[in-house]
Amino acid sequence: MSTRTLVSPAALARPRGRAVYWTVFTAVVVLFAIAFLFPVYWMVTGAMKSPDEVAQTPPSLVPKQWHSTGYTDAWDLMQLPQHLWNTVVQATGAWLFQLVFCTAAAYALSKLKPAFGKVILGGILATLMVPAQALVVPKYLTVADLPLIHTSLLNDPLAIWLPAVANAFNLYLLKRFFDQIPRDVLEAAEIDGAGKLRTLWSLVLPMSRPVLGVVSIFALVAVWQDFLWPLMVFSDTGKQPISVALVQLSQNIQLTVLIAAMVIASIPMVALFLVFQRHIIAGISAGSTKG
Repeated sequence: MSTRTLVSPAALARPRGRAVYWTVFTAVVVLFAIAFLFPVYWMVTGAMKSPDEVAQTPPSLVPKQWHSTGYTDAWDLMQLPQHLWNTVVQATGAWLFQLVFCTAAAYALSKLKPAFGKVILGGILATLMVPAQALVVPKYLTVADLPLIHTSLLNDPLAIWLPAVANAFNLYLLKRFFDQIPRDVLEAAEIDGAGKLRTLWSLVLPMSRPVLGVVSIFALVAVWQDFLWPLMVFSDTGKQPISVALVQLSQNIQLTVLIAAMVIASIPMVALFLVFQRHIIAGISAGSTKG
């Protein structure tokens, strides 16, 4: 069975057809690369311009004079090391909590078949229909006065970690992946004497590395870029993450310094994607195929 394409094999076999094809293909790739990379270039070089050059009209494509003081000033004046560390602590804790509890819940709903499992899953998925803004006040009242123990979690990383556990999307993503693991594999582990927990740890989790990588990226990025919730629960400026600090400390800061701070704040997430992009693509493709 032949595959239909936009360009026929006969046209590609001719020198003119190949030349036209590669010209169009190269032009499209270059245009897409410019469209995605130009904003990054504009942000990086904007921090190296003088304040007057950043505000001038029309803007200059290349800085007339390169100034690196914007980055050094941002690092010192905006206390970026402290706020970056706060963000790392909050994002890492939320990632660990979410990975442990969402994985356990998804495995139970997928393979252990608990009573009323479908009802529970339906209730979890129903939370995706509720706007995130509608949950802000109930969440705040809960962390401000934790039920039963009546303890406040304000200005505590637990105020970020615990709400992050209740992520219906990541839980459903994990469950769908676990559904595709053949039942024969799990039954073979049971015959060998492996219990439910041992099967999860030694068999299911190693097979789930692609989807766990995707969930990890989603969990880390969600906490790293969140603004409203950290702003509400962290009144102590010394404990605020980078997303809140950039806004709180930008009042009396030069524009070039603020741009430099945003560049520095975006580096960890960009580096994380570049390092784990193969795992992300593998996880997305794994979730769309049956095992």
